[in-house]
Amino acid sequence: MTEDRRHILALCGGVGGAKLALGLSHVLDPGDLTIVANTGDDFEHLGFHISPDVDTVMYTLGGLANPATGWGRDGETWSFMESLRAFGGEDWFLLGDKDLATHVERSRRLHAGVPLSEITTTLCQKVGIDHIVTPMTDDTVRTIIDTPHGPLAFQHYFVRDKCEPVVTGFQIQGAPTASPSAPFQKALGHAALSAIILCPSNPFVSIDPILSLDGVRGALNKTDVPVIAVSPIVGGQAIKGPAAKMMAELGLEVTSRSVAQHYASFLDGIVIHTDDAAEEQSLRTVCPHVLVTNTIMKTLDDKKRLADDVLAFAETI
Repeated sequence: MTEDRRHILALCGGVGGAKLALGLSHVLDPGDLTIVANTGDDFEHLGFHISPDVDTVMYTLGGLANPATGWGRDGETWSFMESLRAFGGEDWFLLGDKDLATHVERSRRLHAGVPLSEITTTLCQKVGIDHIVTPMTDDTVRTIIDTPHGPLAFQHYFVRDKCEPVVTGFQIQGAPTASPSAPFQKALGHAALSAIILCPSNPFVSIDPILSLDGVRGALNKTDVPVIAVSPIVGGQAIKGPAAKMMAELGLEVTSRSVAQHYASFLDGIVIHTDDAAEEQSLRTVCPHVLVTNTIMKTLDDKKRLADDVLAFAETI
């Protein structure tokens, strides 16, 4: 596939988004795909800059991810955490020994003034990734979860408190004045851009931080290429993570239709699982194009098949 034929821009969060990103990386040449990872989840912990979604994408595409969890490194050891725990340190966010090297090196380079996007490119190349993987921004953006008892930093809500607090809303601090990273901006303006894919990630805390960056939502509203979302909801449940819980607590129906309504201003097509085929007609009142297919990705073949399905769907719009 040559660059003048098409370029695909994929926006994604962590585990669910990384699965489709992996499938896309297997069916598209490196020059034909840009993967943008959410950094609203980033935080500073134990003196390190942690980028959970960026790392999940990097480990997944690099063949390093823990297959049981989808996050973290395969074959991880935990000597650092055991020693930290013995000293009475904060041990609620697990940092494996292999994973720690990523955070140390990222933090060292950030302190030296290197942009996060440049660091991400280098780290991805070191683990054998040829495709473009970039953080959504080099600026500081932080997702805050509103709860009845006050705001919570995302990782405190997600990891420390195990998603137990009731969600009443979201703040994406810093996003309106944050610029998309240079690779992200390049992909948005790519002469051969032919589709923008919203991977099956949480709409509120994985995709919204990306959309909230300066100029991004406007670019999607104006683009003449199809914008397609792969729904993270199957049978009234989220395939992974707290999306369904959040939707219910916000008073939304836990359906792909709610996902489509969330993206309605720019969405051209939505991909839903076969179990939700009954939603198709209702969805067409929100989004003009609907693809019903198997969106569950358990194996690499599943990921490649769904990637092929989504790309073929984009070509029909």
